[in-house]
Amino acid sequence: MLDTTKRPADYEVLSPWPEADPVPARGITPRLDSLAGKTIGLFANGKRAAVPMLAALERELKAKFPTLKTSWYKCSVFNTPEILTFGREKFEAWVRGVDAVALTVGD
Repeated sequence: MLDTTKRPADYEVLSPWPEADPVPARGITPRLDSLAGKTIGLFANGKRAAVPMLAALERELKAKFPTLKTSWYKCSVFNTPEILTFGREKFEAWVRGVDAVALTVGD
């Protein structure tokens, strides 16, 4: 017969998260006030689902912001930061022509 009168042992619960720097995270550039009329770069990293994911995002964005424009960029070398490839100049020119970028990792 199970004895239900005994109190369970006390346990110390530990967090898997280490102490962190209290400085809040922030982006490297300010957020856009609106996407209306902006050009959003869609960066496909070469993984097989990247393009379909970005196409779905593009449809959603254009439905919500009809004046929004998109500009696509497909990476030059699979799994290599574009800035380190022969496509660097093309990539840098593309980045200068957009207001923000959405990147997918489409595994």
